[in-house]
Amino acid sequence: MLAHERMGAGEPLVLVHGISHRRQAWYPVAERLAEHREVILFDLPGHGESPALVTNGRPVKEVLQEVLVELFDELDLHRPHIAGNSLGGRISLEAAADGLVSSATGLSPAGFWQGDLDFAYIRAHFAALMTTARVTRPVAPTLARSGLGRKVMLGSLMTHGERVDRDHLLGDLEHMVAARPALKTIMSAAYPFVTDIPAEVPVTIAWGTKDRVLLPYQAERARRQLPGAEHVRLEGSGHVPMSDDVDGVVDVLLRGSSHGLRSVASAVA
Repeated sequence: MLAHERMGAGEPLVLVHGISHRRQAWYPVAERLAEHREVILFDLPGHGESPALVTNGRPVKEVLQEVLVELFDELDLHRPHIAGNSLGGRISLEAAADGLVSSATGLSPAGFWQGDLDFAYIRAHFAALMTTARVTRPVAPTLARSGLGRKVMLGSLMTHGERVDRDHLLGDLEHMVAARPALKTIMSAAYPFVTDIPAEVPVTIAWGTKDRVLLPYQAERARRQLPGAEHVRLEGSGHVPMSDDVDGVVDVLLRGSSHGLRSVASAVA
């Protein structure tokens, strides 16, 4: 069973974190969302407190879809809404394409890079993150005491790292290092998102204008590939926007999981 949490009431909304992250990535927005949705947070295989990612030679996409379906079954979720960041956004879009969900929202979803050179940049970015996390572990508790230190440590992922709690950040670093095997497995199997999503499944794509991991030009590629989706700019946000723009992310996720029947304003009223 994947490590998970449930909170709130209403239409179920499953939130999927990014590669080398954990379910706590959603904490900055979870309580606000839980005022309007039943929110389900979980750790992907090989991440956080969940069991290791084991493929036994099977395609990673197939394995991740299987564990998602098992989670839905175990929690008695029938075509819930889903939203994800980075890898989690890609998983959300794949779930929409496979008819597993009622709506899908991606925050800087993976899969819209252009060619091998662009993907090499992404791989290098995560390799640098892993190396930095390992090297700085002895001094991380000291660095994380100040807001400036946290901002610098998280600068490649978000623009307002100082808003992340010290203990939360230290936990993220520990779990990032522990997720290295899963990172290597997923990265080695990565390919661009090319799947068609049925028109009846509402899709929302939001991208931080200061994303340094999946550069914002990829938002335009997503717009061209998914012209029927709602596309949103998160001004000033980085790759992991949940701390950078709490209000904006809450609005996007509520709107994305409302079947387009309500405006953002009425959803948060």
